[in-house]
Amino acid sequence: MSLKPIVMTPAYRYGAMTPWGGDTLKTVYGKDIPDERTGEALEFSALPGLNSTDAEGRTLTELIAQHGAALLGTQIHEPVPLLLKLIDARQNLSVQVHPNDEYAAKAEHKFGKTEAWFILHAEPGAKLVYGIRPGYDLAALRALCERGAAVEEALNFLPVKAGDAVYIPAGTVHAIGAGIVLYEIQQSSNVTYRFYDWDRKDKYGRGRELHLDKALDVTRLDVEPQLIEAELVGLNAQGTFERVLNTEYFVVDRLTRCADMQLITDLRRFGILTALEDGVMELPGEGIPLKAGQTAAIPADCVPVRLRGERFLYAYPQLGLGK
Repeated sequence: MSLKPIVMTPAYRYGAMTPWGGDTLKTVYGKDIPDERTGEALEFSALPGLNSTDAEGRTLTELIAQHGAALLGTQIHEPVPLLLKLIDARQNLSVQVHPNDEYAAKAEHKFGKTEAWFILHAEPGAKLVYGIRPGYDLAALRALCERGAAVEEALNFLPVKAGDAVYIPAGTVHAIGAGIVLYEIQQSSNVTYRFYDWDRKDKYGRGRELHLDKALDVTRLDVEPQLIEAELVGLNAQGTFERVLNTEYFVVDRLTRCADMQLITDLRRFGILTALEDGVMELPGEGIPLKAGQTAAIPADCVPVRLRGERFLYAYPQLGLGK
């Protein structure tokens, strides 16, 4: 029997884990955040200790164990290859970099981390760190990092606004700037190497751990910042279908002005549907509301789903991912 979409309840990273976080996930999206410094809502996550859950409290890991390929797909393998978050940056995040699969497997016995960001809200003047400015080699970058705030001169800053999309392959030095709320789709990995944390101190005067040697090991200096332009795939009375990203690890589509739009599913792989404004998933005989900021797991073997609502993002893995 085909499965219904599963509306997920997020796990959260907060407090000392995200000292840069705020309360926007509560004030804008109505989420039951555990702390006024909640930086991340892990909307679709099978990370140990940070599993998202269904309405009955079953973790994503448990749901996969129960449903197997009907949920994940016939060509997607465990561990779950993707992770989806909403991130609230009240302050700047640390300047950091993620390794590719090869380095992460050797050094951490985990996946690497390639990711993409979709800006949901940006205060005037908000910007990201994306890459290193031309003219700096790794030796120069190390010397600046060892002087703390001096490294800021080498960082490339990218102004952003709501609606922008940015692709961040492994090896790209990056940071989310203050005043930004975004959607992040990524490989399911928590491997992060910090260069610099803006000289931030906790209440005991301690800074966060930095990982300069590993960060420099994996940094790419050839990445040029650019905003992603979506490709129009379909436009009709049912709505607008755009392909925003088609990467090595994931695909992301933007579905807008949906009026009874058929959601495309695939027995080979699961999907992850996130509402950016209130919407409804229409199933045979019932409708399932999806509030702004909510995410539903779309099983590979899913009942027919038609969408009503103004804006959705729909992500799914490339075939063959996992081990």
